[in-house]
Amino acid sequence: MSQRTDRVDELLRQEIGALLAKEVADPRIGFATITDVETSPDLRHAKVWVSVIGTQAARDETLRALGDAMPFIRHELGKRLRIKRIPDLHVHIDDSAERGTRVLHLLNELEAGAEPGSIVPFHESLPTPVPRLPHEGDTDEPPGVAPPLPGRRPKVHRGPLDGRGGRGGPPRAEGRRPRSPRG
Repeated sequence: MSQRTDRVDELLRQEIGALLAKEVADPRIGFATITDVETSPDLRHAKVWVSVIGTQAARDETLRALGDAMPFIRHELGKRLRIKRIPDLHVHIDDSAERGTRVLHLLNELEAGAEPGSIVPFHESLPTPVPRLPHEGDTDEPPGVAPPLPGRRPKVHRGPLDGRGGRGGPPRAEGRRPRSPRG
């Protein structure tokens, strides 16, 4: 995809989500989240991917209600957005969270020693978080922070809010721009 369609996709996802939260008052729309929008290269059509929490009947009802609300949403998008053409919006269910839950459940069952053929189907819409057990090689550092190398001090990152202006010098006065080195 091009950068243009990526930007339009993200803009549509944000605006459709905001419209559903604030402007659409249909009680049939349950716990629905706009997860992604994919526009065609000519920007005439857009797939709106929706994740819905609930039973299969509630999902079907929410999908129908969203389909009924799309003409209104398209009209509102035409008022809010400054793009040449508002695409036709087609609602699709996003079941990636359910598939991920199913995989996690299968992995837990296999880890517990169950045979692959004996695992019963699992019907949960979202994974239940479980605490992570400590493993060999874990550190006490927060995730994403590497432990310091032996014999070295950890590097300290200073930013603009550390009282030093971000470059180790005194903070600049408000409203003054720094002078260029050429005069």
